[in-house]
Amino acid sequence: MHHTSEKGKFKLLLEILLISTRLGLTSFGGPIAHLGYFHEEYVRKRKWMDEKSYSDLVALCQFLPGPASSQVGIGIGVMRGGVLGGILAFIGFTLPSVVALIILALFLQGSSVGELGWIQGLKIVAVVVVAHAILGMAQKLTPDLKRKSIALFALVVTLLWQTAFIQVGVILVAGLIGYAVYKNYAENDDAKFIFPISRKMGIVCLSLFFGLLIFLPILREMTSLNWVALFDSFYRSGSLVFGGGHVVLPLLEREFVPTGWMDEASFLAGYGAAQAVPGPLFTFAAYIGAVISGWKGGLVATAAIFLPAFLLILGTLPFWNQIRQNHKMKGALMGVNAAVVGILISAFYHPIWTSAILEPIDFAFAAVLFSMLVYWKLPPWVIVMAGALGGTFISML
Repeated sequence: MHHTSEKGKFKLLLEILLISTRLGLTSFGGPIAHLGYFHEEYVRKRKWMDEKSYSDLVALCQFLPGPASSQVGIGIGVMRGGVLGGILAFIGFTLPSVVALIILALFLQGSSVGELGWIQGLKIVAVVVVAHAILGMAQKLTPDLKRKSIALFALVVTLLWQTAFIQVGVILVAGLIGYAVYKNYAENDDAKFIFPISRKMGIVCLSLFFGLLIFLPILREMTSLNWVALFDSFYRSGSLVFGGGHVVLPLLEREFVPTGWMDEASFLAGYGAAQAVPGPLFTFAAYIGAVISGWKGGLVATAAIFLPAFLLILGTLPFWNQIRQNHKMKGALMGVNAAVVGILISAFYHPIWTSAILEPIDFAFAAVLFSMLVYWKLPPWVIVMAGALGGTFISML
């Protein structure tokens, strides 16, 4: 019996690794698009979690600093296969772009990455995936006029003032509105998730997160080791960024270009490459680390920038059921979930739509890909391949 359960556990962990690796190889388009890919794979197709649990997890990760889409992936992995499941989900989703960017750093330093046709095709794929995700999430999360109004508020504000702090502020305001409007809302939601993480471990992870944030800069001043300075810079960047990968890029530029770690040309080459590879934009750290200290530097930089995301999601998940089951907190979450829909629509317009739909032919191609995904029910990897080939073809016209 024990052998059978061990075999089942191994099979489950292998499944998590394989699915997340496939997503890591095919998830183009940035953090908002990744949430669309995750929704399609984990909620619609595999039913590893229901719509409400997924949207609650997205709302929780929007609250936390760091790469929201990576944290959602880690959270799903943890809920499916424990801490090891979370680690494997992270490795699968992150490793393909880390490897690609380290290779680019080693062989293409100082070169620029051109706007190739297939990259334009992948941007159009991102439009399709995000549109599909928004339609599904809006139906579930904004069923009444009050929540539609919260979503509209979030859409208008984040579209007109596009900063990470505005986004966090909108989420907090939406939470307060939801708390006030829905605090007595009664809903049959007895679903509970059993997390293989104790509250004690959650507290340890949160303590470690804040401890490293304070201790690393002190250690950096006390020693003259480049590795410590490198780890501190990336850990701090990963800890203090709200709003996903696009926000971390200027922060990293300030950390490494003026200080002389790398030149502007190398940084911009990597910036272009980071837009072209699948997976999380935070893997741009792997490129910077590899430019500074070779492939080992790339791995250290990747570990350092994602460590805060890991500690925060493992630290907060054990308390998630308590938050979800509390009526007043549930009202706040309903407001936040509605705001997330508005933020998604805002991000769908800019930068996703504005950078992808440039000509009538782009819109026509997006309509074809949307039909392939939504009506013909073709898998996302087919849409990605079709997008890349179609983009190449369109660029030749």
